[in-house]
Amino acid sequence: MSLPASDPETDTSADIYDPAYVRDVFDKCSGRYIAFSTVCSLGFTEIWRRQCVDALGPLPQGARGYDLMAGTGEVWPHLLKRNPDIAAITAVDISSGMHTLAMERLHAMRGHKIEFIEDDVLQSQLPPASADFVISTFGLKTFNPDQHRKLAQLTRRVLKPGGRFAFIEASDPKGWALRPLYLFHLRGVLPTVERTLLRGAQDFSMIGTYSVNFGDASGFAERLREQGLVAEYRPYFFGCASGVSGSLPV
Repeated sequence: MSLPASDPETDTSADIYDPAYVRDVFDKCSGRYIAFSTVCSLGFTEIWRRQCVDALGPLPQGARGYDLMAGTGEVWPHLLKRNPDIAAITAVDISSGMHTLAMERLHAMRGHKIEFIEDDVLQSQLPPASADFVISTFGLKTFNPDQHRKLAQLTRRVLKPGGRFAFIEASDPKGWALRPLYLFHLRGVLPTVERTLLRGAQDFSMIGTYSVNFGDASGFAERLREQGLVAEYRPYFFGCASGVSGSLPV
């Protein structure tokens, strides 16, 4: 069932973690997402994507894996630069609009290595032990704790023994002296950009809500460990982002 797109600032009845709600948000903003995402993050999203790839580490020649909640695929250049012998990246995302835009504007030259599955990742039927790696950048915040548990189960299921994973997400930097300024950027600046320039691209006005609700990746690290994965949590830039990486033991 598809939920109508709504204004999260006025519609308090909306479940912002419902997959249909998330899909509507990102389908609506896909046309303007690339142009503004890096600018609105002051360039930090690209730095954090590169750091996420670094945390994933070197991959075996001919590796195949998944980019979950892939969006417009901004992590792929970093991933392929570090691991040029990757055989295939399968992008899984609930928003076909984001992927279509990605392939048309950013990744046509990489099309032979990129496959796409339009699906709710938590309901996907990805085959077990099919991935040398799993990576995801800035998708964790759109899940609630129960969904994080399901995502950890999926990660465990699809990884081959010895397979590696890395996730990164914008976070709430609790304890940082400049946290009020950071939260003002999330809650004040981004909604202003959305209203004045993006004309309803709700993901920007929702980032603050999702990020503060998310907290940081430490809880997701615990969910991964519960599945028998070796998981290391690490904060980035005073906790404005946080990530978890590791592997499935052989």
